[in-house]
Amino acid sequence: MAISLPDARSLSDEVLEALRLRALRGCQKGLAHVDIADMLGVSPETVSRWWGAYTDKGLDALPAGRTGRPLGSGRTLNDEQAARIQHLIDSKSPAELGIACPLWSRRAVRDLIVKEFGVHMRVRTVGKYLKRWGYTAKRPRRHSNDQDDVEVRTWLEETYPLIEAQAEQEEGEIFWCDEAGVAADEYPRLGYARKGQPATMDVPDSHIRGNLVSAISNEGTLRFMTYKGSMNAAVFILFLGQLLRSTTRKIFLIVDHLRVHESVAVDNWVEAHQDRIELLFLPHYAGELNPDEYLNNDLKGNVHEEGLPSSADEVRAGIQRFMRTLLHWSARIASYFEHPNVQYAGP
Repeated sequence: MAISLPDARSLSDEVLEALRLRALRGCQKGLAHVDIADMLGVSPETVSRWWGAYTDKGLDALPAGRTGRPLGSGRTLNDEQAARIQHLIDSKSPAELGIACPLWSRRAVRDLIVKEFGVHMRVRTVGKYLKRWGYTAKRPRRHSNDQDDVEVRTWLEETYPLIEAQAEQEEGEIFWCDEAGVAADEYPRLGYARKGQPATMDVPDSHIRGNLVSAISNEGTLRFMTYKGSMNAAVFILFLGQLLRSTTRKIFLIVDHLRVHESVAVDNWVEAHQDRIELLFLPHYAGELNPDEYLNNDLKGNVHEEGLPSSADEVRAGIQRFMRTLLHWSARIASYFEHPNVQYAGP
């Protein structure tokens, strides 16, 4: 990791004097001004000016005071304006402030600055401000517009704590369940290439897919089943049966509102086995609250690490290989519960 040097304008007079002497020593040894400047955190022009003054009239010719623009001078936004923009970025979405952008990009922040203060600046300059303020570009967390905040809050504060208490009272196990599909051409990784050249890869037919249903517990337990075609009641009931055969404890299975999960056939089957299993439903449109979603992300990011498959059988074999590795890796399963969105479900 590259080490960032402080702006020389923020250093004390004593430190600046030491830098000047070190720069002169480097020049005497024949080092390039550019290299000296890079090591000391100053500009090459500054090193050249110091060396020129020294060779002309000696040490007494070196500047005793500060040269250049004071730190922070010349900035388009003053401290109060900068604090205002940061507060809005932290507390509001672009849409809430009338900015036509789904998230806070450099362009969106530029438009916000124009709206708040009538100040126009380049997108590149906005990026420098964001970096100075400590903001970095991140892949956004997805949040459905249809999500009911009250329903989510009720789940976190009331519903799930009751499920935990009931599971503990009945000495049962809580599992989170979800389905996932993996495409043969799915490889969400980066690849290196020469500057100016794209990284490319040969991909198979995108319609070649494999499907999986899985369930995990915060104790690091994993159960899974691969299947062909679409998920239906018969397939889901088959998985529920396998789940029951894997333990003697009662299972509290948390699922989303997929139509299959709420079908009459599944409801009847669960009712017939109510002494062994209960089906419980997450809030609508709140997939980020399901820890099994993070297993799915892990699967899709790593299943094709050794190469893209060319058939549905190869896709299925890759899924099974990855999932069998996880069967004996309880710490990795437990790590999915460390994500901020699902820490409520942690052990």
